Amino acid sequence: MKTSFILPVLLLAGTAQAQTNVLKVDIFQPISNTLALSFEHKLNETSSFQIGLAGTFGYKEDTYISFVTPYDGVSTSGFAITPEYRFYLSEKHPALEGFYVAPFLRYQYLSQTGPSSTGSSYSASLNSLGLGLTVGRHWIFKHRFSLDLFAGPGYTFVEVSSDQPGYTPNQSDFVGYYDNNYDLRGGVTFGLAF
Repeated sequence: MKTSFILPVLLLAGTAQAQTNVLKVDIFQPISNTLALSFEHKLNETSSFQIGLAGTFGYKEDTYISFVTPYDGVSTSGFAITPEYRFYLSEKHPALEGFYVAPFLRYQYLSQTGPSSTGSSYSASLNSLGLGLTVGRHWIFKHRFSLDLFAGPGYTFVEVSSDQPGYTPNQSDFVGYYDNNYDLRGGVTFGLAF
């Protein structure tokens, strides 16, 4: 009798203690042919560290570039890495649940290729380094499933280049960038806690 009672209690306790990690996927990134995964690790009762990795694969740009036939074969690929430190604010919930604020850094590289108006091809690249602060809410359901919503401002330093002589592309020619360096980072992720 004692064994049949103690075993489920130990299993439940082990399950509760084991949830110090969450693997997540951003549900909106596939719109731009991007897969964005993040891994969050609980550091203590009030904080965690998260690392995000994203890859963009052959996104068809719908932009007009002065020497490129618009909407015809302009493709962007690249990657991003985003580390962040999360401060959980709830006294009711330990880290990995509740409201949080998170300063972050972000490095992104994008490479763009396409046909030029002369019939040859061109390539351009974008390197960016950004920093900012997000505010979010993270839920863990059934001790396994994660839902994370976040948004916040950022500032990005951008460098663009091209192999087309005499032409430097605009940063707004790349998916997710505009002609200013201020941006808004946000997302919704689903994941598994373990």
